[in-house]
Amino acid sequence: MSPPEPRPGVRLDSVRATRFVTPLREGGSLPGIVEADDLGTYVVKFRGAGQGLKVLVAEVIVGELARGLGIRTPDLVVVELAPAIAKYEADEEVQDLLNASLGTNLGIDFLPGAFGYDGSRPPSPQEAADIIWLDAFTANIDRTWANPNLLVWHGRVWTIDHGAALYFHHAWPRREPAPERFAAQPFDASGHVLADVAGPIRDAHARLAPRVPELVGDVLARVPDDWLEPTPWLADAGAVRAAYAAHLRARLDAPSAWLPGGAP
Repeated sequence: MSPPEPRPGVRLDSVRATRFVTPLREGGSLPGIVEADDLGTYVVKFRGAGQGLKVLVAEVIVGELARGLGIRTPDLVVVELAPAIAKYEADEEVQDLLNASLGTNLGIDFLPGAFGYDGSRPPSPQEAADIIWLDAFTANIDRTWANPNLLVWHGRVWTIDHGAALYFHHAWPRREPAPERFAAQPFDASGHVLADVAGPIRDAHARLAPRVPELVGDVLARVPDDWLEPTPWLADAGAVRAAYAAHLRARLDAPSAWLPGGAP
């Protein structure tokens, strides 16, 4: 798989935060609901959170892959935070987080009235298989009954929270990128929240894998340059993008190592 060159102008939309509404005290990243100058409301994941910028990168890469493959996921935007956003926040922990997150952050379209997936309105077997395939391909282990990371909105299942995927990039500051290591990492789907309702994952692979190469260039172009942290082996944002592409290419070329149920 050789990723195509990104089309000029392929970027996430950018908005400016106008009001911090409330924190969402779920998990360790402390996201928050923010209103923006486009009159939209977003769940924002902050660059200053303890999990760092790589979580935002994974959210964009996997979320935009999902969108390109027809898997429902909320729209993503870049949210600009200015110093004034923290001025009237009384909670010191939130104020510190906002002040540490000035500049670009990730906004996820807020779906009003959505509720967490509880199995009462499951997706179709094909849709469930497609979601498991995406999680297996990107090594996203964080979609279990303990933490489904699915919402039901207007009767349909939406995927959220992809920050735990693409775990390999957390080793880059200490280790040279190794696409072959990621390609060989198996994926255990037995504990997946949709395992009991999914159709054959091998069929999902046949549907989705051929479409990935044409998506990768545009997906990687959507990640802001200042989120792509250089390392001793990756000199600039272009090199970091190339490393992500190499890992995705290697994984796509070795389905026998990771595909639940075995490669077709």
